[in-house]
Amino acid sequence: MPSTVALLGIATMSCVMSAAVLASLLRAHVRGVPRWCAAYGFFAVGAALLLIEQRTSASLGTVVAFPIFIAASLIIVQGTREFFGRPTAYVFEYAVAAAVLVALVYLTCFRPNLDARVAVSSAYFAYVRIAIGWTALRYRPPNRPRYNYYFLGIAALAGALLHVVRSITYGFGFAHERAFLDPSPLNIGFLGLGILSFPFMSIAMVMLAHDRLAERMERLATVDELTGALVRRAFIEKAEAAVAAAKASGTPLALGILDIDNFKGVNDRYGHAAGDRALSHFAAVVSRSVRRGDLFGRLGGEEFAILFPATRKGEAWQLTNALRAAIAAAPCEHTPNTFSAGIDEFGPRDTLASVMARADAALYAAKALGRDCVVLASADDEPDQRIAQVN
Repeated sequence: MPSTVALLGIATMSCVMSAAVLASLLRAHVRGVPRWCAAYGFFAVGAALLLIEQRTSASLGTVVAFPIFIAASLIIVQGTREFFGRPTAYVFEYAVAAAVLVALVYLTCFRPNLDARVAVSSAYFAYVRIAIGWTALRYRPPNRPRYNYYFLGIAALAGALLHVVRSITYGFGFAHERAFLDPSPLNIGFLGLGILSFPFMSIAMVMLAHDRLAERMERLATVDELTGALVRRAFIEKAEAAVAAAKASGTPLALGILDIDNFKGVNDRYGHAAGDRALSHFAAVVSRSVRRGDLFGRLGGEEFAILFPATRKGEAWQLTNALRAAIAAAPCEHTPNTFSAGIDEFGPRDTLASVMARADAALYAAKALGRDCVVLASADDEPDQRIAQVN
């Protein structure tokens, strides 16, 4: 059976390695990772102090390790909340941490009671693990793979259960510690399982950080950084899937192509920074105004597209005119507050390319009519047919 000294050595190395792995992710700027890294560093220092005390019979290791472990536990909870975008700490937690520290010092230096000390510390660590596990399970992003978040939640809650059992065992006198880190079979079992939970939690945290990086890369690949609209490739992929679904269900589907009026003049007169602001402002207004389920993408430059599910082209024409009114009602300095658009509807034999061609032809017709209008394409399949309706 391993001794407590061996377990402390394993705990120290485990925390050092966890801190090193988390430190490798610091440059990725993932929220929560700096706190996780710092917490494992503190845990490593605290475990090393206890190990030194066991090897040299020094008397201050335990007392110094108490505040380190309590601070590290609080930091790791804060890092978890920060990762999930929650408030990092609560006032009562600082008060509880201070009370636990005072109790541990009192039970060590003024009225030594090993059983009470184990019960108090284990109860505190149980709360820390519960807070971590609950946060991971409660605030798991719904659109991300579940495994990583469940791994952290279950690892933390399993550690919490261990600490609860340990606190009850020593707090209610079912077992007694004869000396600090008593190498009894029961204590070795508790310590071994508790130490084992540390690498599981750090592995889970690394997995979460990598999932956040994967999410960031997926977003960069599908969402235009300047406007927040889908990039052309992502829009076409999602639109083609929507077209297939609409044909299978027999529901209508309409498409609009929008182009900001006189955009080139903004770049020429005020510079590209003003042009970027114009694009960002336009996309923000449209994103706020489209319906839930509508697909909004940037085709390139100042040209955008909107796919209107379960919508006839007459209704899409009205919706696009409502967007035109929203743009006009939200002026921005050096930003055009008008756009031109072409609208068309999918027929039974249409492809995305054919409808985009007809909508694009209607867009050019809108520009020829003086801009700041929405043109509804003809029902004819040929893209060069003229306008059915103009506003």
